[in-house]
Amino acid sequence: MDRLIVMKTFVTVAKSSSFSAAARELAISGSLVSRHVADLERQVGVRLVNRTARSVSLTDAGTRYADFARRILSEIDEEDTALSESRDRPEGTLSVICPKWIGTLDLGDAIAAFVKAHPLITMRFELGGMSDRNYDFLERGYDVAFHTRDLRDSNVLVRRVSELPFVLVAAADYVRRHGAPTTTAELAEHQCILHPNDPVWRLGAGAETSHHKVQHPSVVANSYLVIEKLVEQGAGIALIPRRPAVERLASGDLVEVLPQHQPPARALYAVHGPGGHTPERVRIFLDFMTVWFRSRPAAHAA
Repeated sequence: MDRLIVMKTFVTVAKSSSFSAAARELAISGSLVSRHVADLERQVGVRLVNRTARSVSLTDAGTRYADFARRILSEIDEEDTALSESRDRPEGTLSVICPKWIGTLDLGDAIAAFVKAHPLITMRFELGGMSDRNYDFLERGYDVAFHTRDLRDSNVLVRRVSELPFVLVAAADYVRRHGAPTTTAELAEHQCILHPNDPVWRLGAGAETSHHKVQHPSVVANSYLVIEKLVEQGAGIALIPRRPAVERLASGDLVEVLPQHQPPARALYAVHGPGGHTPERVRIFLDFMTVWFRSRPAAHAA
């Protein structure tokens, strides 16, 4: 029989000096109380109580063991309470992982704002190293993973945090030298810079959607920051996240290409572990990210 259960029963008997009173307090039968005490005596190998027809008293060994059991049960209760309270406080370590290209966008600014607002939470933020398995981040000790693909997996919980708008751009200097395409078909006549995650550019929406496969890219780079730098230097046309390019679009250094065929935004999802109770630090982080991005909607980046 479970040692902690019989210890609790024994402590209750020691307090009340009665099997029947202990049974009432524990909401179990008197015979079960007697069996618990007998089982504990077998486990420890000594007699713990003196039984008479009218009363129950502790032996010397029983008095000693009752003190020990009270201390152990009290420490367990205290630790359970401390863990429960820590779960419900916005503090501790929060581990987050996301693809490199997302982390180098303004998600980094959002996390920096979160760290400033919640100094009791220690942030561990890792870029890259993502697995194809949706729940792998949990096994590796992360609390939250960011994705841009729609996940349907009962092993995880998913929250849509924001949208990441994209834009097809070129440098103003490139457009002056080479002109700007007026149709998606004309992209084949231009130098195009490609991210390996985007071998096919989806442009437009609804019935106007077209797909352009970049056949002979002038440059392939797996960093949108690098691609943006290449675009700024006039190396060609590229599909990049809109938010980091807002200021250069506003200044005219960058020019939106085929604005009548704007690429669709990509949803940003935060994925975390299932369970009946989300840790407070995780819940606060998800709420903060949602509000942070909502205060900077995609429309403001246009």
